[in-house]
Amino acid sequence: MPEIVDKKVNLDFPLGHHLHCMVAQIPNHLKRADIGFCLVDPEEQWRLINSVLDLVATGEGNLKKLHILLFPESSLPASRFDDMLTVIQQRFRPNTVTVFGIEHILLRDYRALLERFRADNAEAIDLVDHDIDSGDIMNMPVNWCCIAVKETDGRLRVFLEAKSHPFHGEEYLDAFHDLYRGRHFYLFRSRPACFNFMAIICLDYLYRDLYSSNIRRIIDRANQLFFTTRQGLDCLFVIQCNPKPEHRAYRDVISGFYGEYLEDTPGVRETVTVFGNVSEGTTIEGSPAGSAFGSSYVVLNRNHRLAQANFSEFATDDFNGAPVCRLRFGKGTRLLYFNLPPQHEIDPRTTRLPLKVHAVMAVDESGVWRKIAIDETAAGL
Repeated sequence: MPEIVDKKVNLDFPLGHHLHCMVAQIPNHLKRADIGFCLVDPEEQWRLINSVLDLVATGEGNLKKLHILLFPESSLPASRFDDMLTVIQQRFRPNTVTVFGIEHILLRDYRALLERFRADNAEAIDLVDHDIDSGDIMNMPVNWCCIAVKETDGRLRVFLEAKSHPFHGEEYLDAFHDLYRGRHFYLFRSRPACFNFMAIICLDYLYRDLYSSNIRRIIDRANQLFFTTRQGLDCLFVIQCNPKPEHRAYRDVISGFYGEYLEDTPGVRETVTVFGNVSEGTTIEGSPAGSAFGSSYVVLNRNHRLAQANFSEFATDDFNGAPVCRLRFGKGTRLLYFNLPPQHEIDPRTTRLPLKVHAVMAVDESGVWRKIAIDETAAGL
């Protein structure tokens, strides 16, 4: 099981107020390569991602308040990694967290990047080196992500994670094409805002078995945090390139995460879980036809109240009877901008809703992102 490594970051988020999050639900087009999977047209993908970065950096209107930006799994061309960090460093506002998945690279290159950012990834280097010492694995491909934190004083912190649980297209009979499995997750503990969060990749969220799994380890660590500091895990971000976001496996884990199946779980009781997926039109070579990419969603404890709604771009439900409230978006290529609820139970006497959608944006033919009108087809309490 991966280790959970605590990291302190300096983020001065507004105390007692909700944060703002954007999910970039954009398409991926992946094909098999000598090193796992690669993007079919990396330059076109970079143009799309760069258009989102430019929108956020410009910060028109309410976008100035953006705190957290998510891109999907395997969405950034590896050749544009430095360009991505440069834009974040030079143009993004302080107190901003950007999570993005990157195209597969060799383990030797991933190890070199960990060394380049050793100040933020020293513990990860030790874990990777332990694996490297065990055998000839330097040419294994790595599915990885970056959590780039621009702190209050403008300093850029760069944290790298490797996916620990490959999807079906990443598992080969040929051992030389099998993917490396990551050994760590970061638990970010921000000060002075006292906001604790984690980011993981897609299937790393699922059970391997009920008692020994990534998600079980996350729950136990959050409980330990609660009993020693009276803090919990405020947000869990899951970036995906997932053709089956509604799969029963996700519902089962969400039910266990929020439903206290094994024990009381105060460390994650108020956790907000954000699943950021790719949009429809995504293609993965070898993936079966009829895939259903899209449908990013936000999950809250059932003690929170969400209005029952069925709009053109999003709807609310309980994920087929799970002990949660869920805000589920559509499948199109969209920028999904919403608030993250304050980290406490809502006063039952209030009429305020904990989660609100600020904007849904689509890209036009000229490549410009524009806010679209939400068609209300049904709504009620």
